[in-house]
Amino acid sequence: MHSLQEVPLRSWFRIAVYAVAVGLLGQGCLAAETPKVLLDSDETLFTVLTAINACGYDQELATSDPVRAQVRAEVTKIIQDSPDAATASNDVCQFYQEHQQLDPTRELAQYVSLALYLEGPPNFSPKAKEGELPPDATRLVIVVPQLAKFYAAAGLHELWLHHRHQYEALIGQFHDPVAKMMFDTDIYLKLPSAGYLGRRFVVLVEPMGAPAQTNARVYGTDYFVVISPTSQSLKMEQIRHTYLHYVLDPMSGKHPDAMKRLAPLLEAVTTAPMDDSFKNDISLLVTESLIRAIEIRTTPGGSGSDAARDDMVSKSDKQGFILTRYFYDAMARFEKSPIGLRDGYGDLLAGIDLGREARHAAAIEFSSQASPEVVYLPRRGDLLVAAENRLSTGDSAGAQKLAQQALDEHREDPGRALFILAQVATANKDIEGARSYFQRALGVAREPKVVAWSHIYLGRIFDLQEEREAAVGEYRAALQAGSSLPEAKAAAERGLKEPYEPPHAPQPQQ
Repeated sequence: MHSLQEVPLRSWFRIAVYAVAVGLLGQGCLAAETPKVLLDSDETLFTVLTAINACGYDQELATSDPVRAQVRAEVTKIIQDSPDAATASNDVCQFYQEHQQLDPTRELAQYVSLALYLEGPPNFSPKAKEGELPPDATRLVIVVPQLAKFYAAAGLHELWLHHRHQYEALIGQFHDPVAKMMFDTDIYLKLPSAGYLGRRFVVLVEPMGAPAQTNARVYGTDYFVVISPTSQSLKMEQIRHTYLHYVLDPMSGKHPDAMKRLAPLLEAVTTAPMDDSFKNDISLLVTESLIRAIEIRTTPGGSGSDAARDDMVSKSDKQGFILTRYFYDAMARFEKSPIGLRDGYGDLLAGIDLGREARHAAAIEFSSQASPEVVYLPRRGDLLVAAENRLSTGDSAGAQKLAQQALDEHREDPGRALFILAQVATANKDIEGARSYFQRALGVAREPKVVAWSHIYLGRIFDLQEEREAAVGEYRAALQAGSSLPEAKAAAERGLKEPYEPPHAPQPQQ
């Protein structure tokens, strides 16, 4: 899937928010880096949500910012006065009515997913192949041509520019609260900077949606929060929840051995009511448990008596986030330590007693339902993402099971599923099985990374089997497929230069 960080930010009214952690406790120096977070608005998102408003999307209209009603009234008049706009609107609205959701939160969420995956006007072309879109956006992508026609016929660009000052006013109104939230969060976690090279955290203000709903997305390395404010408030707790993901998600990825050790805890949550993604990926379960513990300790909802906080921890545990209590207690010790979370994260994981937490989980009577997760990760597919995470932690059996399920159910990219199965076979030293899976992957894969590395691995297999001519052919094919992938290109060039030899295991010291 193409990362949204590759896409320039066009037509956005931008205010950069800087969270500067003024040193760690006892230190009076400024952080070496200041992370930039954008509080913005996006014309594509405006177009998509304005279109569905014209088709009868009325959720929470009475409590929305006044600009929503103003835009709706102006679009209605345009449709009444312009036959072309009326025709284009009818086409979009017929689609909208045929794809309405029973759950009002899903109604808005699917169009947010679509908007974030589209290029800017006037064509609104998808930024990724249809098979790489998130599931809720995939079912809507066929409306894009009609959406582009409506944008042009109704003059939505001029309407967008006409209301620009109101959007900028909303962005300016919420600049300071967002900056303060980031500052307070970084200070609590003792982080000199919560920014990461090449990563973005973007808050999009769009009043054409329902104010009570917040939609957060993680696309590649970019984190987005879409907020529809009232004239008085912004959903700061949801923004903070996503910001904590932005800060903490990379930390879990840097401790694969610790995650592998904790993976058996997934067996304890199979009947929990939370989303299946948490049941298949230990890093997601760990991160969400830690975030909830931090929120209970620091947000107004977690203030008050110890009994009230304990009740919140218990509710989180009962939803399936079984490490919330451990992290809640551990963060009390962290608060007294001079070490920041980035340096102390490994010790935090090492302190988890696997047996004790398994017994704790076994004693929990799970709730019938869980509160919806704020952050939705519309990546290649839940099963394959979980399979890749299982593989990265050394759980080849779990990765094989999930990849095979995705393949059998025809739910996700078969090329990537076969590629994962080939990697599992490689890890299990099943060379013939790996060779077969890589060749099958090449028969259906379209993603350049999968194609290039399948050729590279096949080339290495042929080298190990002393079939140098076949190996060279694979490396050449990899070089062509991976011309835009530096690591794959370098690996292919090494393969062309000399036959592959597996790295030698270190010799034991005498």
